[in-house]
Order: sequence, then structure tokens, then C-alpha cells
Amino acid sequence: MRYIGNKTKLLDFIHSEVQSVCGDISGMQFCDLFAGSGSVSKYFKQYVQQVSSNDLEQYSYVLCSNYIGNLSTIDCSDFIRYLNNIPSVEGKFYKNFSPAGNRNFFTEHNAKRIDAIRQEIQRLLNENQINLDQYYFLLASLIETVDSYANTTGVYGAFLKQFNGRSAKNLVLVPAQPAPGNRGIAYRNDANKLIETISGDILYLDPPYNTRQYGANYHILNYLVDYDNFQFKEDSKTGLGDYNKSDYSSKRSVLESFDQLIRDSNFKYIFVSYNNEGILTMEQMENIMSKYGQYQLKTKEHKRYKSNTNNPQQAKVLEYLHVLIK
Repeated sequence: MRYIGNKTKLLDFIHSEVQSVCGDISGMQFCDLFAGSGSVSKYFKQYVQQVSSNDLEQYSYVLCSNYIGNLSTIDCSDFIRYLNNIPSVEGKFYKNFSPAGNRNFFTEHNAKRIDAIRQEIQRLLNENQINLDQYYFLLASLIETVDSYANTTGVYGAFLKQFNGRSAKNLVLVPAQPAPGNRGIAYRNDANKLIETISGDILYLDPPYNTRQYGANYHILNYLVDYDNFQFKEDSKTGLGDYNKSDYSSKRSVLESFDQLIRDSNFKYIFVSYNNEGILTMEQMENIMSKYGQYQLKTKEHKRYKSNTNNPQQAKVLEYLHVLIK
């Protein structure tokens, strides 16, 4: 999945640093509190005793309910084949997010396929033809597939004028296999509220680091999950309606929220991914974390999510891994 701040390319770096600090992690409980696409949770599921993941966005909860909450042995191949062959329908995505609704997020053909598959997944659950594990498997598969056919540059703040490449091809539902490892737990809650009720060994934090709001950038995927109930502004170019606004994307609230989060964390080892373009400064991050234990800093240079410049220096970003032994 194309995702702002995705840590897939940094997983080996994060894993190495976690092991260097914590030692043998095979018997530990790992919590990914801002899970997003679930890449970090999926990776660590195979290395620890239990993974829990959390995110306030509905699409993230569905992805993690499948990748983390399901065992890797789940088999829905017959349902995937069935869903790829059901008749198309003109539903909400066709009427609102295709050229039929003057929004070019998906071709008319693909929007009708999305409508048909989404409605059928819900019917299968409502009529007890699939269980919740299978439901999250199929819905996560649809989220991943829809994102790969979207006529965007990676987020849903705008769509491209012309369909080309993958977005112009006919949509085919592809299975999203759960990550290997033990069954984990997926939460959907405000991070600062959830932290008061959970505990474990390793806490990994990858909060929003700038003013871009994930609820606005991925609202279409939330609409896909909340298909029967979603509401949006008819006069909005992208269909964006109300969405979650994170305190971590606000300069006015991020300092207090982060301090509270670290203070209330009942975990021995805390790792925070951040970068040199974040709202919180290096000094602020160090000052907060140092109040609660032994602090250290690790760094890694990597390519930014998207670069609109040919300047090789601006195409790189320095990723910080702030470490606290509380």
C-alpha cells in the first residue's frame, strides 16, 4: 500500500536497534500504537510472543485486524475467486468517485467492481456465510486492491485528470495474506487513551510528524470500510467530509500530547520513529523522553515518501529512532 511515512524500507534498521537494546525479544509483547498500514506490526509479529496494533483510522483497523489479528493459515481463496466473478453494480463509489460523479478516483468500470465486491462482502457476513476473521481478510484485500488501482499519486487529497497505468486497467481482487506468527490484537482508539489501559515490553511509536492529517489523505479508504454510513460534502472536489484530526499534527497540541503519552506508558522499552522534518524538535523530543529514563538516539538516512525536486539532497530525509529505557 502506498502510504505516507511507511516504514517498510526501515524495518531491518528498526529491528536491529530493538534487538541491540532489548536483547532476546522472542518472549516479549510488542505494541505498535500508530499502526497505519501495519507494516511494522506485520514485521514484528514473527519475532515476538504477541503483537498489538492500534490506529484511530477505520481502514487501518481493518488492515491490522487481518494482518495481525488473523493467523496466517486462513484460506479464503474460494471467496476471492467468487468475488472476482460477481456482476458489477452502480453503487456509491460509481456515483461519487468515478467520472459518473465528476471525480476521477477510479474508472467507471472499477468503481462498479468496488461497489459490487464491497456490498457482497457485507452480505456474506450479515448472512453468516463468513466469520469475522474471513470478513477482515476479504475487506483488507479489497482495501489493498482499491489503493493499487486508485488514480492518484498515492494519497486521496486529489485525483489525476487522466487514467493511465494501473488505474486504467480492470480491477482484480488480490488476497491480502495475514502476517506469519502468533495471533495478535488490533485496536481502534485514540493513542493517548489506549495507553492508559495497556501494558507490555516494547512500545513502538510512529506518530504523525507534520501537519498532514491521515484522515483527510485517506478518507476514501475509510468510506470503503464504512460503506453503508459514510457521509461527505457534495460540493467538495474530493468528497472529503468530517475526519479525525490528530493532536500530533498540530503545533499547539503535540508537545503536551507526546509528554502525556510517554508519561502514561507502562512499557519498559520505548522506540519512537521521527524525522528531521517533524513538528517536534530534536531538543523537545530529548527533553521529554529523558525525564522518564535512559535516552539515546539512532539515525538512518533514506529516501523521502515523494520528492518533487531533482535536488538529491532534498530527496533524502534523516530518520530518527529515539530510544527510551523507562
